[in-house]
Amino acid sequence: MNSYLARLCQLAAQPSRRIIGLMSGTSLDGLDVALCRLTGHGPGTRLELEQFRTVPYDEDTKARIRQVFAREQVSLEYLTLLNPWLGQLHARAVLDCLREWSINSTEVDLIASHGQTIYHAPRHQHQRPDFALNATLQLGDGDHVAVGTGIITLSDFRQKHIAAGGEGAPLAAYGDFLLLSSPEEERLLLNLGGIANFTYLPRTGGDASTAFSTDTGPGNTLLDATVRAHHPELAYDEDGRLALAGRVHEGLVAALLDHPFFAAPLPKTTGPELFSAAYLAEAQHRTNTETLTLQDALATLAELSALGVARAVQAAFAQRPAPTAVYASGGGAHNPALMAALQRHLPAARFASTDVLGVSGDAKEAILFAVLANEAVAGQPVSIGTGRQRVPAVGMGKVSFPG
Repeated sequence: MNSYLARLCQLAAQPSRRIIGLMSGTSLDGLDVALCRLTGHGPGTRLELEQFRTVPYDEDTKARIRQVFAREQVSLEYLTLLNPWLGQLHARAVLDCLREWSINSTEVDLIASHGQTIYHAPRHQHQRPDFALNATLQLGDGDHVAVGTGIITLSDFRQKHIAAGGEGAPLAAYGDFLLLSSPEEERLLLNLGGIANFTYLPRTGGDASTAFSTDTGPGNTLLDATVRAHHPELAYDEDGRLALAGRVHEGLVAALLDHPFFAAPLPKTTGPELFSAAYLAEAQHRTNTETLTLQDALATLAELSALGVARAVQAAFAQRPAPTAVYASGGGAHNPALMAALQRHLPAARFASTDVLGVSGDAKEAILFAVLANEAVAGQPVSIGTGRQRVPAVGMGKVSFPG
């Protein structure tokens, strides 16, 4: 038997596994590296976050990714070169973190590498009759991560989800259900990344038939892009100061919400391919708001993100009250302007960070992929939801051996 295959069998039989989760989102701010100890599998999974660090992308890395990020037409040669380049970059980031934490690579069982999403194309968004399917693409080849670190690597998680009938996103439902379900309360797990999404968890520790996850629209993607357009030296609106100083332009909000995505049934997914600078510019042209101040534009975009979440929650719970326990994570959870807008539009909600549940809000997405790798190696596919809201019961992640 191949020695690495034998190692996988050994890891599956162990009571716990030490897994590094890697995540780089649409904000392109850097690579989240979460060293996790995962004990057990399935609904009995227990998590210990041993270490966490965000390795920032330098300006050269951001510029390289932006050459292909959310663009319909790119250089095929450049795309081909960027895939292994990012894999090697992520491998070096892992080794740098391990050195900082005084941990040898032999002490880590697995790496779970999400890669860098550069294009998300669900069928409802691309609407191409010649391709009646969903698709998504992440770069950062898993073989290069495995060889570069010497650690067995699972990567490319989203493809199995699509192959089984999903849209490749959001995948949060798996980790949220396994780690954060509670017999005491119904919960909404709200992730405010570049794109906003939430997972509904029923009041149960084991039954996932009514759980589901959906994207709701933009989270930070338009906010961050607008800040950069005015101040290239800034990555985002720190502490929401600029948005808090502005006033919402209701006409522009209405124009931005006048898009089929917001009326589409749940669950659904989207990305910065739709919620782009062109989308914003077109709405501003229709409303004659091209000269809106930066502060007013950001206040308006925070309102848009909050309304996207609120409308999706209201649609999901049209027949009964929505859960009042809402636990937020992602960069948007640190934006007081966005959180205040959410509280206005969901007045019954009690907002808190997932930190109070024992899962770091900043590390949560990287943790999720560690959980998916743990399930792929040691668990069994979990069925979540029913009907259109069903999350495919599949094990996700391709395996790359270091040699």
